[in-house]
Amino acid sequence: MKKILKKIFFLPPVPTLLISIPSYGLVIYALAGDHVNPIVAYVSYFLSAYALVITVTGIAGIVRLVRRGIDKHPLVRKALDIPLVNRFLREDMFRAEAALYQGFFINLLYAGIKMFSGIFYRSFWFVTLAVYYILLAIMRASLLHFVRAHGNSGENKSAGLRRYRLCGIILLFMNIALAGMVILVVHENSGFEYPGMLIYVMAMYAFYATITAVWNVVKFRRYGSPVMSAAKVINLTAALVSMLSLETAMLTQFGAADDPAFRQIMTASTGAGISLIVLGMAVFMIVHSTRQLKCLKGKKSTDYK
Repeated sequence: MKKILKKIFFLPPVPTLLISIPSYGLVIYALAGDHVNPIVAYVSYFLSAYALVITVTGIAGIVRLVRRGIDKHPLVRKALDIPLVNRFLREDMFRAEAALYQGFFINLLYAGIKMFSGIFYRSFWFVTLAVYYILLAIMRASLLHFVRAHGNSGENKSAGLRRYRLCGIILLFMNIALAGMVILVVHENSGFEYPGMLIYVMAMYAFYATITAVWNVVKFRRYGSPVMSAAKVINLTAALVSMLSLETAMLTQFGAADDPAFRQIMTASTGAGISLIVLGMAVFMIVHSTRQLKCLKGKKSTDYK
């Protein structure tokens, strides 16, 4: 059974691309087209779900394939001669640290915009979003402070585990804000709206963010750095909320207005699922870090004796 599942869901890079790209195109056609055959629509949904799975499992191979081709380009070779660029492209930990700075400033900007909009328009929806982005910024600021003080190598494991646990605790409170967003969307039977073709751009971003976030959560576990693992969990949380926003936008744009009950059921189901995932990650972070700290404390006391 394991071999069969591996052959079905863990494909080489080229077959992954040959299946995924047409599948994503077909589901866009099914959602955007008028009078689409129901059979074609259901097939497109199935293929897009399968494409998402094989993209997640095959993203590492695709990245390696693309990198081998890009590295041979003359402009890329010249860029690699620049030390900072070389570190950014070659060192995962350096790139993760740079992403922390980027995410922190973007979260602050988003929080400010949403809070101003919430106060100006007297909208609890925008205020809830602002709280969500403020909590994201607090977590990233905490991790950045740790990296600046101790580095990102994972050598100071006790301090890193305590910071990892702190992020898990904040994630619990963040889940309350997330649940509040879901309740507001379901209660008001509304959601995000993107004008024109922007929804397709946001769809590409949401899928890309989710796929890379899942991959990075798994990838960074082998580095033994609790701080960078926490940073990738934060990215995954943000990506899951992007998927929820995308769903509400698609339901708004592609006909769910004719069936408000369907929109409420889909939004509530997806929102509850995402909330449970975030809750599970938060609990795991707290329990795992607490156990690791106890093990380290017991080891130190044994060594002392």
